[in-house]
Amino acid sequence: MSDVYAQPTTGADPAAAGLARYTTLRLGGPAARLTTGASADEIVQKVQEAERREEPVLILAGGSNVVIGDQGFPGTVVLVRSRGFRVVAEDTDTVTVRVEAGEPWDDLVAATLANGWSGLECLSGIPGSAGATPIQNVGAYGQEVAETITGVQVYDRTDGSVGRVAAADCGFAYRSSIFKYSDRWVVLSVDFRLARSPISGPVRYAELARALGVEVGDRVPLADARAIVLRLRAGKGMVLDEADPDTRSVGSFFTNPVLDRPAFELLRKRAADLAEPPSWPCPGDMVKVSAAWLIDKAGFAKGHPGPEGVAISSKHTLALTNRGGTASTQALVTLAREIRDAVHDRFGVTLHPEPVLINCLI
Repeated sequence: MSDVYAQPTTGADPAAAGLARYTTLRLGGPAARLTTGASADEIVQKVQEAERREEPVLILAGGSNVVIGDQGFPGTVVLVRSRGFRVVAEDTDTVTVRVEAGEPWDDLVAATLANGWSGLECLSGIPGSAGATPIQNVGAYGQEVAETITGVQVYDRTDGSVGRVAAADCGFAYRSSIFKYSDRWVVLSVDFRLARSPISGPVRYAELARALGVEVGDRVPLADARAIVLRLRAGKGMVLDEADPDTRSVGSFFTNPVLDRPAFELLRKRAADLAEPPSWPCPGDMVKVSAAWLIDKAGFAKGHPGPEGVAISSKHTLALTNRGGTASTQALVTLAREIRDAVHDRFGVTLHPEPVLINCLI
């Protein structure tokens, strides 16, 4: 694959034209160099070439969980375009599939369900690539990839080796892992152990259970779980749709805060004039609270406008959107800061962004 270099003037050069076309937000300035890796070996090769040039490297796959600044990236951007998956282990009850980093995530989910393998059904409709899922410990509707990942193949940039990180060593936590906010590892493939079952795992999420017409803890056919998850996500603008400007986003922009008990009690006092803050118990006597509720009660309703046509999604308070498709990253950042500061002033809780921020700060 050949590299593309940024030029002083705009034109047909994709690097110079900007990285916006490679992100779901449709935001981001130019790259100094843009190149593609269509296989694990090629991805490693492209990273090593950039390292020999002493250039910074940005790995970009689906672009669904990244915010790139208007100045772009002053180094090599490697587009991950590896594809496919294969069975690497199986027994009577389970099957382990090795998935290339660039495999579109929802294509993988659909394929596993078609094969009668459960474990990913509640993660239907999430945009992005398979290789990004361990970085973020992607989760939705009661499932997280940490529950099924057995290992991650990586290129370790510290010693130039390719190896495997076992799930126990990935540091999985709520929307986090050792890979997030670190440029040491480049994810090349991911192993998932799935159950041989046409029935879903126990439904854990109350909203999903209600939509399915079952009780929490019940199981349903895989196809039913996927259909309802896709419907719920589409209703929140969380399934990519070129005709829906609400999907020009990174999904949930802020994570749900996890508070210790004193901080949660302080929140309850500050919210005494409102309803009880929605919350869920977490290990270690911690409490997770709803970022969407905090944002709404701080005065930011669905559709709240920001500068240059950015806005809170009309369907989901947690999503910030480039609705007009012509905004700057700075406009989005300005709205995010406004929301974060207002929530802190009102409730004493600091919201943290869920996407990875490249050459921009909130």
